[in-house]
Amino acid sequence: MSALLAVLLLLGGVVSAQPPPLRWGGDAEGGAPFIEARASDPSTVEGFDVEVAALLAQGLGRRPVFVQTGFTTLEAAVRRGDVDVALGGVEDSPARRARLAVTVPYYEFREVLTVRAADAGRFRTLADLSGRRVATLGATQAADLLMEASRLGVVPVTYEDDVHPYTDLALGRVDAVVLDQVLAERGVRRNAGLLNQPVPLAVGHYVAVLPPAAAGLRDDIDDILRQAMRDGRLERIFRTWGLWNADQPGLYARVLGNAGGTPEAGVSASRATSDRGELAALANYLPSFLRAVVLTVLLSCASMLLAVCVGAGIAAGRVYGPGWLRFALVLYVEVVRGTPLLLQLFFLYFGLAAVVQLPALAAAILGLGLNYAAYESEIYRSALEAIPKGQLDAARALGFSTWQTLRLVRGPQAFRLALAPMTNDFVALLKDSSLVSVITVVELTKQTSILAANIGSWLVPGLLCAGFYLVLSLPLARLARRIERSWSRA
Repeated sequence: MSALLAVLLLLGGVVSAQPPPLRWGGDAEGGAPFIEARASDPSTVEGFDVEVAALLAQGLGRRPVFVQTGFTTLEAAVRRGDVDVALGGVEDSPARRARLAVTVPYYEFREVLTVRAADAGRFRTLADLSGRRVATLGATQAADLLMEASRLGVVPVTYEDDVHPYTDLALGRVDAVVLDQVLAERGVRRNAGLLNQPVPLAVGHYVAVLPPAAAGLRDDIDDILRQAMRDGRLERIFRTWGLWNADQPGLYARVLGNAGGTPEAGVSASRATSDRGELAALANYLPSFLRAVVLTVLLSCASMLLAVCVGAGIAAGRVYGPGWLRFALVLYVEVVRGTPLLLQLFFLYFGLAAVVQLPALAAAILGLGLNYAAYESEIYRSALEAIPKGQLDAARALGFSTWQTLRLVRGPQAFRLALAPMTNDFVALLKDSSLVSVITVVELTKQTSILAANIGSWLVPGLLCAGFYLVLSLPLARLARRIERSWSRA
C-alpha cells in the first residue's frame, strides 16, 4: 500500500512539474495567412502566426494552446490574463508599448492604398480622397492614419473585419481602402477590378503583446525571436506563406543589431494617442462622441417610427384582414422574431448588395425598424383585442363603420394600453442600435470601442458610454410614466 502511495505521489510530482501550456490569443476571423480554421479539421487553426506561436512555445518548452479572441479585444484579454501572449496581426505602436509588454518586431509591412482600377489615376494618395469615403479595419494603425487624414477631408469608414472593406470598394460603397499590404494583397486577389497603389502610406510591424507584468516572459520571447531570425526559422515560415520580401532582412538586421537594448518600435504612421494621456484622448474624442450620440438618437427615433407604423399595420391586418393576409403576417412576425437582428442587418446590407445597394444608415433604419415592427405588432394586436366586445357592439349599434370604430373607440384605448410596453421597446431599440456598427454605422457604442482600442482601456470610455445611454433613456421613461398618470386621471 505504501509503495502504491509512493508511486502516486511520484506521478503527481511529475504531472505538476510539467510546465503550463502557452495560451496564445488571436482571431481566426482574420483568416489566412494570419490565422484560419483548417479546411480538413475546423477545430484546429493554421497560418503564419500559428507557426510563430508554435515556435515560441517550443522555445519556452511549453505546449501552445490557441484561445479565440476578437481582434479589437486582444489587448483587453491580455491585460485580464485570459491569454499569456497575443498574436495575429498585432501592430506595434508607442501607445501599445506604454501599456503592455511588447516583443521585438518579427515582420515589417507597409500601409497601402487600394482603389478601383478605374480610379487608379486620380486616387494616388489620401490627399486625393478629400470628401471621399475610405474604409479600414478598426483598432489598427491604418485606422489611426485615417483619423489624421480626416483633417484633409477624408471620411473614415471603420469595419469590424478586413473582408468587407474590399467587397464594398468593389461595389462602389467606398472609394478606397487603407490597410497593411498583407490584407491588401489578399483583398485584391479576391476582388477583381481592384489594385494597390505602389507608394506606401506608412511602415509598420507585427509584434506579440503580453501583460505589463510579464516583462520576463517577453524577454525570453525576444531571445527566441532573435534566434529564429539568425537561424532562418522565421524566414522559412514567411516563405511558406508567400510573405517573405526584401523588407524583412533590413528589419532583422536592425533587431539583431539592437539586441539587449530597447526594442525597436518601428512605426512611422500616425500616433493619434501615442503620447497623450487618457484624459487628453477623451477630450480629443469628445466631438466624435457627441456626433455619435446625435446619430444614435436620430437612428433610434427613425427606426422606432418605422416600427410603430409597420407594427400598427400588421396588427390591424391580423385583427381585421382575411385569412390569407393573417397567415402571411403571422409568418413574417415569426420569421423576424425567430432570427437574430444581427443576421438580418448582415442580410440587408451585405446579402442584398448584388441586387440593391442600400446605404449603411438606410439599411440600419430598415433593419431595426422591420425587426421591432414584429414585436410592436404583437403589443398592438393584444391591446386591440383587450377592448371589451360590448364597446364594439355598441359602436356597431350606433352605426359606426369598422374604420370609425377603430379610429374613435378601439384605437385610442388600445394605444393607452400599449404605451408602457412601447416605451420599453424604444429603450431596448436605443440599446440595440449598437448592433448597426457591423454595417459601418459609427454610433455611440462603436465610437466607444474605437476610443477604448486606442487608449487600451475600457473603463473610462465604458462609463462615458453608459452615462450617455442613461441620459438618453431615463427622460424617455419618465415622460412615458407622466403620460400614463395624466391619462389615468383623465
